[in-house]
Amino acid sequence: MCGRYALYGPVSRLREAFDAVPEGFDFEPRWNAAPMQWLPVVRQRSNGERVIHRLRWGLVPSWAKDEAIATTLINARGESVAEKPSFRAAFRRRRCIVPANGFYEWQQLSDRQGGGKQPFYIHPVGGEFFALAGLWERWTRPADGEELDTFTIVTTEANAAMRPLHDRMPVILAPGDWWAWLNGATAADQVQALVRPCPEAALAAYPVSRAVGNVRNEGAGLIEPV
Repeated sequence: MCGRYALYGPVSRLREAFDAVPEGFDFEPRWNAAPMQWLPVVRQRSNGERVIHRLRWGLVPSWAKDEAIATTLINARGESVAEKPSFRAAFRRRRCIVPANGFYEWQQLSDRQGGGKQPFYIHPVGGEFFALAGLWERWTRPADGEELDTFTIVTTEANAAMRPLHDRMPVILAPGDWWAWLNGATAADQVQALVRPCPEAALAAYPVSRAVGNVRNEGAGLIEPV
């Protein structure tokens, strides 16, 4: 599960890290990115050029009757992504990268620990950004013909570092795998092989304020350790 993340840039580093040009939007730092928001996504054109566009989080398949389905498709389970009707076309031809400085996960606390859920911020070790594996789709609104581009984040089983927090985690791509993931011509078995947990040493986690649980809260204070 991946339901919240942070992406605060700066845009110059985002451009440099992913060798991609932001197009058609002003970069807005986000410390509490949430589903149904418009967020930067890296896509690759057929000529190999990487671009960054804002897409809405929550996939709407091209065949969907309405866009309400988006709230249930914020994540795509990696083990079934190649077969599930909601994702299989995008998995074959419309893969993307969701850049993030870090993401959040909630740990259920025991009664002895006070109960409730404690949020943790998970960030890269030795790097500035995670490259989360994503899929995107283009849907046409029947009422007015307007096109809507949306995305989802692919998940996999948790590695040992994440398992104390949750049994799932986003697929985090190594830099050497970015081109293969973005390239629509990559063989299906090669793409599927990238859907796996990242090495434990690639990430670290620490507890943060429960304020991140409210989507209306924003600001750098949300990623400060508590």
